[in-house]
Amino acid sequence: MPDEELVQRYRNSHEALYIGELYNRYTHLVFGVCMKYLKNEAAAEDATMQIFEKLIAELKKHHIVAFKPWLHTVVKNYCMMVFRKDATEEKRRTELKHEMGGLVENPEENHLKEQEDKEFVLQHLKEGIEQLKEEQRVSVELFYLKEMSYNEIATVTGYSMNEVKSYIQNGKRNLKNIIANKNEQAKKGS
Repeated sequence: MPDEELVQRYRNSHEALYIGELYNRYTHLVFGVCMKYLKNEAAAEDATMQIFEKLIAELKKHHIVAFKPWLHTVVKNYCMMVFRKDATEEKRRTELKHEMGGLVENPEENHLKEQEDKEFVLQHLKEGIEQLKEEQRVSVELFYLKEMSYNEIATVTGYSMNEVKSYIQNGKRNLKNIIANKNEQAKKGS
């Protein structure tokens, strides 16, 4: 049976056996394209499963004339979305490390080496996060550690978008102050 007929039958009946047949036909191709873009076997396997789960809903919505090229486009777009998300998450991590790393630099009294500075910040980061107000702590953890978007944080917490942005901004500032104070205490103690 041609792919397009399987798609049409699935659209009409919503029976999983049609998706199962498409899965059997195209798993290896989807996985191959995912490997090409993601360059990680575990990530490619996860993406392959996510894509076929996504097809369950997508095939009901779209009228598909040529399944194989359409599927290739879906896979490519999905992988690019993952790639962009990963790049954004890495940028956030780098930004937070950079901002927190800059805390301990004191032009008048810079007796700690850069590596020691980073270790100090990382050592006290978790403790500092725990000292933030609840809303700030939750927002900062979800944004930087769980790598959620503002919209996702607003949905999960019930905070408004402006509240989320404010809690993250104020939380970052307060976290910076907490770690800077710990650094000053450490300098006085040495």
